[in-house]
Amino acid sequence: MARIKPQTLLQQSKKKKGPSRISVATTAIYGIVVVGMVLFIFATCRYWSRRSKLPMEDALSAVERDNAFGDTKKVDIPKYAVISTSKGLITVEIYNEGSPEVVKQFVVSCLTGRFKGMFFNRVIKNFVIQGGGDDNAGTIEDWTLKGKHYSHLDTSLKHEAFMLGTSKTKHDGGRFDLLITTAPIPDLNEKVNVFGRVIKGEDVVQEIEEVDTDEHYRPKQPIAIIEVTIKQKI
Repeated sequence: MARIKPQTLLQQSKKKKGPSRISVATTAIYGIVVVGMVLFIFATCRYWSRRSKLPMEDALSAVERDNAFGDTKKVDIPKYAVISTSKGLITVEIYNEGSPEVVKQFVVSCLTGRFKGMFFNRVIKNFVIQGGGDDNAGTIEDWTLKGKHYSHLDTSLKHEAFMLGTSKTKHDGGRFDLLITTAPIPDLNEKVNVFGRVIKGEDVVQEIEEVDTDEHYRPKQPIAIIEVTIKQKI
């Protein structure tokens, strides 16, 4: 058998193809794909994890709100409340003696943030402004007719303007509406539990009273209650 010369072996080895190298661009693309897959998996896991917690958090929040409303005996009654609206601030002095249970519910509503995002949904010039009530215009229109009916009578037993109250109509879901009178209204006790008086911000109440409304006394431009805070002194 003939021997292969070393020079021949060297030439043959040069002819063989070496392993192909992966380009930098290909490596970068693979890296981006891997990182993208990792981020996608992480985001998916986080989304489903947070979604699974939401029902439990909602349930806990509902329990806390119900407990707060049910345990009104532990509520400290403040002397003042500040109603922050999109038109300005309205400061109210709270009267606890006349309607203590109503005041407690009002305080709990403040503490649990029930008034945040509420709107003044009824505005009747020379009568009342109402925030957070139901959408039943019949009651408000009935008050208006009654107010006109009694306007020529003796109003010695009357409620003055700028009184704060809530309707005696029972609302579902623990809702609590706010009413501020803008004129003296006779026999208001038949419809409203009065528990406070505006002592600062009467100009804000009057500005709300002057907005344009439709035939059902709904403001054409939304007027929001940003929040209601309670204070022991001002």
